[in-house]
Amino acid sequence: MPGVYQPNEFDIAGTIVGVVERDNILPRNDLKAGDILIGLVSSGPHTNGYSLIRKIFEDTPLDTIIPEISGSLADALLAPHRSYLSILHPLLSHIKALAHLTGGGFIENIPRILPDDLDAVIRLNSWTPPPLWKLIQQKGNITTNEMYRVFNMGIGMVIIADNTKAAEIQNLIPEPTFIIGELIKGEKKVRLT
Repeated sequence: MPGVYQPNEFDIAGTIVGVVERDNILPRNDLKAGDILIGLVSSGPHTNGYSLIRKIFEDTPLDTIIPEISGSLADALLAPHRSYLSILHPLLSHIKALAHLTGGGFIENIPRILPDDLDAVIRLNSWTPPPLWKLIQQKGNITTNEMYRVFNMGIGMVIIADNTKAAEIQNLIPEPTFIIGELIKGEKKVRLT
């Protein structure tokens, strides 16, 4: 990670290891065309694109107040990565797959859970990315496709579920969620529409 690891500095990371019964492993083997993608909001960039973010804002002091994001640049960029465990754990029996949008955004993360014969269609008008993403895109002169390849665009976790369960899942989640797309026949790719 350029710009992070400097001479005579070190990084400490924590790891959590868990155990899951084989029957409960995600993704399940019943993903099919017509399954729905439900997006859960992110708390900020999470672990996405910080090398690019540092480059874009290298000439902007972190204490700069940016009205569009209702606070300082530092507050927006350093918002803690949220945990989805408390929301997702009670719903696991209804969920076919999960895609955590970390480094690689939509384009690289969602295909990891797709079978070879399905694509994920992401409907870009199905939610409004928070203003931070518009600011990053404009200041960095970044294409829309690249934004969705690098960043989570305000969606930190994607649930894939049967279309008959989508409304029930959304009703059980105590925060706004978005139907952001669906699975279709394809070649294990993400299509932005």
